[in-house]
Amino acid sequence: MTEQLVRDLRQVDETQVATVGGKGAHLGTLSRIEGVSVPGGFCVTTDAFRRIVAEAPPIGDRLDQLARLDPDDREAIRSLSAQIRSTIEGITVPGDLAAAITRPLGRLGEQAAYAVRSSATAEDLPTASFAGQQDTYLNVVGPEAILRHVSRCWASLFTERAVTYRRRNGIDHRTVHMAVVVQQMVFSEAAGILFTADPVTGNRKVATVDAGFGLGEALVSGLVNPDVFKVRDGRIVARAIAAKERAVHALPAGGTQTRAVDARQQEQPALTDAQVVRLVELGRRIEAHFGSPQDIEWCLAGDGFQIVQSRPITTLFPIPETDDQENHVYVSVGHQQMMTDPMKPLGLSLWKLTAMAPMRDAGGRLFVDATRALSSPASRANLMDLVGRSDPLTRDALETVLDRDGFVSSLPDPEPGDRPAGGAPAPIETDPAVVTRLIERSEKSVAALRRDIAAKSGPALFDFLLEAFEEHKRVLTDPLSFQAIMAGMESTWWLNDTLHEWLGEKNAADTLTLSAPDNITSEMGLELLDVADVIRPHPEVVAFLQTVEDDGFLDELAKVPGGPEAREAIEAYLDRYGMRCAGEIDITRPRWRERPGTLVPAILDNVRNFDPGAAGRRFEEGRQKALKKEQDVLTRLRALPDGESKADEAKKMIDRVRTFIGYREYPKYGIISRYFVYKQALMAEAERLVQAGVLREEEDIFYLTFQEFHDVVRAKRVDDRLIPQRKEAFRSYHALTPPRVLTSEGETVNGAYRRDDVPAGALVGLPVSGGTIEGRARVILDMAQADLEPGDILVTAYTDPSWSPLFVGIAGLVTEVGGLMTHGAVIAREYGLPAVVGVERATRLIQDGQRIRVHGTDGYVEILP
Repeated sequence: MTEQLVRDLRQVDETQVATVGGKGAHLGTLSRIEGVSVPGGFCVTTDAFRRIVAEAPPIGDRLDQLARLDPDDREAIRSLSAQIRSTIEGITVPGDLAAAITRPLGRLGEQAAYAVRSSATAEDLPTASFAGQQDTYLNVVGPEAILRHVSRCWASLFTERAVTYRRRNGIDHRTVHMAVVVQQMVFSEAAGILFTADPVTGNRKVATVDAGFGLGEALVSGLVNPDVFKVRDGRIVARAIAAKERAVHALPAGGTQTRAVDARQQEQPALTDAQVVRLVELGRRIEAHFGSPQDIEWCLAGDGFQIVQSRPITTLFPIPETDDQENHVYVSVGHQQMMTDPMKPLGLSLWKLTAMAPMRDAGGRLFVDATRALSSPASRANLMDLVGRSDPLTRDALETVLDRDGFVSSLPDPEPGDRPAGGAPAPIETDPAVVTRLIERSEKSVAALRRDIAAKSGPALFDFLLEAFEEHKRVLTDPLSFQAIMAGMESTWWLNDTLHEWLGEKNAADTLTLSAPDNITSEMGLELLDVADVIRPHPEVVAFLQTVEDDGFLDELAKVPGGPEAREAIEAYLDRYGMRCAGEIDITRPRWRERPGTLVPAILDNVRNFDPGAAGRRFEEGRQKALKKEQDVLTRLRALPDGESKADEAKKMIDRVRTFIGYREYPKYGIISRYFVYKQALMAEAERLVQAGVLREEEDIFYLTFQEFHDVVRAKRVDDRLIPQRKEAFRSYHALTPPRVLTSEGETVNGAYRRDDVPAGALVGLPVSGGTIEGRARVILDMAQADLEPGDILVTAYTDPSWSPLFVGIAGLVTEVGGLMTHGAVIAREYGLPAVVGVERATRLIQDGQRIRVHGTDGYVEILP
């Protein structure tokens, strides 16, 4: 029984987290690494904790109450967790357990000083460190004090911060248990923290050492600013020596005391350069053993370092895997596709299999390796120009990396005969028939896919899909389609640049492109207004829709007076747009056809906020504004020197932009149309696997790659551990913020706006749709939660085409992610909405309900009093 209650640190390792907790397991493993010194001690195991909890039956009831609390109800959490802690601390440790805990003190020194540290089973894990969530007690002396502080560590599993942390990370309180580590106290001259990767930039080759005098408690508690050293390749590359006015020291009778540091010593470094380099070498050894960057607590006693804790750094963004040791620069795909949330494995693998460019994934996000394009002057200039027009922050981030001598090697431009295929597209005539032909081609391709896939199942389905993916890429890389897209974009750039030069007018194309033909995404928003027109005359239908709580409402809708017509209108809308959804590049995301309830708030907003016929009126108003703007521009140009020539040239570009800019949205619609066909076939296969007992639920396939799914279908079995592991990894990815640019060293670079032409306190972004508007900010992160009034300004993280139905009812747009030619920007211009995108942390800096002013022409947002 004793061996199950207490384990010597040297007897435990990483495999025993369930017994000794994360901290205990790591310390036990550390003590076995050659050259690493860990203070001696023992672990009071989770079996002891379970025995104590079993002594107090009311704890179970309180845990049930705790599980039901809202994680934001701080007062209720504070009260209930305090009750649980008080109960645990009030339990007398049974005699046999007390004896088991104090027995090792005879060997280590009964009246010696110890550190008593909590070690939870959900702590120091690869996906959640739980740093600082439980308690540590220093310089504890005597058996009675040891027992008392062990009880406090048990109780610390239920501090308010620990309970809240678990709730927000989706961890059941009943699944977490507490072990306690009791270690010999280290009376250190200096102590601190070593990060084997830079915790700010993420650079894996730069280690950071924080150091202060005395015990590490002064740094951890924020009593003093530490000395900070940065080390790369065995050399200190940066240092900042702080004035360390105080230090924490151990008292002879136990406990600690904060003391003033001698004035002559305050600005002396806590470590010598040689000690810093030696400490980092030790950290690299520990990092190599655990296989990931580490957050290490250390103490210096004499001239030797003692390691008292090591945990993974869970806040670092992962690095895409490569098969070489070369430098790489990765550009985020999500910031271009308006999908910065993590994607599930099936979604990642499907996008990679169907994308035009090779992609890598990390942290549940997709990246393109831009290293080769950045290596030669010509391709670098083309890439930087394209990126700069789309997203200045990404361009600035790339320039930051390029400014580092030697990180990206320089290659000569290829000889003319060696230039890779795919340069600038050949020009095409300004002919609307081109767009008509491209749309017909896409529709025929999707129809053929739908027809041919119908009879496929089992391994034959996957063979068919691999062929379908090649057709998918052929459609995507159709030279004529690329020419049409570039014609629309380049004519937009020409108009904005040239009319600014000739007339001093910013973003003239914003008005000139209003109500452009063939824009499938703007049509999607207007057609939902038509659905509202069908519903508006039927109050029973409106009342019914206000009560909708699930996605099976369409059958019930048909039973309501006016319901059959309403259902027919919604069904027709879903037939054309039901493949769309937020984050639609991830095939695993639920489509509108699968969750039609997502559209209900937008439909009700349209019923409430618009009069009948609004769609047609809005489109015609936009067309007339564009026509009037065209006439105004041409008249002003003719008044200039060489005005007739300038006007003729501008007229050609206006005709060109109106012919092709709408098509910019169609290829994505074609992609997502094909995706929904793929998904329906794959879900049917998943249903067969569930019926055969191979999978627990259909959506388990989302956590397999396409190839793994194929293997499961062939073998009729799945690794039971794989899907839970993938689910846990996916959950952890939500805590990571994807960077715009990521290097192979792990450095995350997000760029900055280099501007001095905005008012103090304004939020800077990218101007994508001209005009200025004031209104109420509505911070909305989920389209299904939208509740908009006329004049509201939508503030959100990102918008993709699925958000377009909301655009008809708002007055302006602010997003955290976006570029000049991304979908939200295109539709904002199409609807004439002032819009600023790429506003860092907009959804946190702007409060829902605040009044704001959006400067869509100049690219900034003011928060009004």
